[in-house]
Amino acid sequence: MTEFVLESKARHAVCKAMRELKRLGLNRGAEGNVSVRFRDGFLISPSGVVAEDMSPDQVVFMDMDGAWSGAWKPSSEWRMHRDIYKNRPEAEAVVHTHSDHVIALASLRQPIPPFHYMVAVAGGDIIDCAPYATFGTEELSRNMLKALGPRKAAMLANHGLICFDETLEKAVLMAQQIESLAKQYLLAKSTGEEPKRLTEAEMAEVLKKFAGYGQQEAAE
Repeated sequence: MTEFVLESKARHAVCKAMRELKRLGLNRGAEGNVSVRFRDGFLISPSGVVAEDMSPDQVVFMDMDGAWSGAWKPSSEWRMHRDIYKNRPEAEAVVHTHSDHVIALASLRQPIPPFHYMVAVAGGDIIDCAPYATFGTEELSRNMLKALGPRKAAMLANHGLICFDETLEKAVLMAQQIESLAKQYLLAKSTGEEPKRLTEAEMAEVLKKFAGYGQQEAAE
């Protein structure tokens, strides 16, 4: 497959993911952004373009120094995407959302604790919340990296969620799952009681199971 075809497929995938995030109610209008690793940089959604109007030619290629060219500006959150790709070699796609329940919890500046085993979807026993910083800044990106730790997702105080995975489809699914977790956690807290948490040992067992989840053994 030629590099031109690969780039075309990647550009279409970015647009498709942006439309899917809006369909799922995880973003509205021109909110949020997505990217995929490509060549020695990444392809990222443009700034200020609503999902349904986005076209593949508007997707912006950036290198790891933050340089770009063309008529369309990259998302203002390109630093977070770039820093994930630079620091997490396993990351192939990044998704940033402004979903309702994540924002509600992030405005309380609270993490999602191990109240449900699916918290392990992000690769740990907690989904942390990064301290607040102005959108698009280096400070926000530094805070995000610290909140991610070894995991694949983090909330951003008074802002939203960022997560990554090996494909855009998986990253979009993770964003959807974490929005559900945030909703469930807030519902449990609304009773006036703090939800019971799984122990460190219980979450370790879940993480062990997740490592092989969905992988079929080869037939002998």
